[in-house]
Amino acid sequence: MKPIQLTLLTLLCIPAVLFFAPRGNSKEQLDGTAPGAELVARGKYLVDFGGCNDCHTPLKLTDNGPEPDLTRFLSGHPQDVKLPPPDLKPGPWFAATAGMTAWAGPWGISYSPNLTPDKKTGLGAWTEDMFIKAMRTGRHMGYGRPILPPMPWRGIGGLTDEDLKAVFAYLRTIPAIENQVPLPVGPDGEVVSYE
Repeated sequence: MKPIQLTLLTLLCIPAVLFFAPRGNSKEQLDGTAPGAELVARGKYLVDFGGCNDCHTPLKLTDNGPEPDLTRFLSGHPQDVKLPPPDLKPGPWFAATAGMTAWAGPWGISYSPNLTPDKKTGLGAWTEDMFIKAMRTGRHMGYGRPILPPMPWRGIGGLTDEDLKAVFAYLRTIPAIENQVPLPVGPDGEVVSYE
């Protein structure tokens, strides 16, 4: 093929490629089923700034001391780490595990939940509406038992709807990790259901 023919062929192919290339406004973006990159980036910023990682990602011991175990990023209290029942004396006091994923106080024991999009053990079965209601009401899934300390749901609930939607959109993009976090324990030593 002569150079001029190759050039003409290339020039003719460019419009075809551009015509058939995926567009920025896919069906999912238009009907709201897939979050846009800006929304996800905003959610990542808020999750990072809010320190969600501090309680929802287990720590591991390294040569530099305790560091977040990013292989279990935002997966909550490890299901294989069992805690002895604490001596729950009247407050004001609280204690945390070395991994910073379980907390005990006058309310009992609370475990940091799995925020990954795992459908069985994380937020994968939650809707955006459930997430926003939970952050606004301080109730699990927006209607269940109270969200326990140290979760700062009152502060997070003060975010705008757009910010909460961004956080939820970002949490849907992280790797799903199957990790069944234990149910909380009440001050009487009994397991507290999510309902």
